[in-house]
Amino acid sequence: MQNEFDEIDRQLLAALQDNARLTSGELAEMTGLSQSPCWRRIRRLEEAGLIDGYHARLSRRALGYGVVAFVSISIDLQNEARSIEFAEAVRAIPQVVMFHGVTGTADFLLMVVAKDLDAYSDLLQHSLHRLPGVRQVQTSFSVQEFKGFNELPIP
Repeated sequence: MQNEFDEIDRQLLAALQDNARLTSGELAEMTGLSQSPCWRRIRRLEEAGLIDGYHARLSRRALGYGVVAFVSISIDLQNEARSIEFAEAVRAIPQVVMFHGVTGTADFLLMVVAKDLDAYSDLLQHSLHRLPGVRQVQTSFSVQEFKGFNELPIP
């Protein structure tokens, strides 16, 4: 559906990405549609998988997470069983807020939040180093956030 949406679809996607609490009436008013056609378009965008869900964006600082760390992890053996075991173990750690398999010197890249450096050190020693097959862990700390992952560009 990527090439099958028009300017009104783009407006709807941008508006919902900015504020998922907008009502179908508010969205209809913004796009110049009546409420029923607007609602049908939103349903079509959901069914096509362009709208993955509706979420509240929480403030990590207000929740007490003062540290953001990017953790590169290399594992000792890259096979399907090891990767599945590793992925399941990482997904079970609540402080891991993003998790990607990557190319380059590491096998995986994690974005981790922690209350402070002591809390991160504890997480590193008691969770990250104990993940299945970990060979090497390298951490880079964010010292300033210029742009977070809040929105995707709409083509």
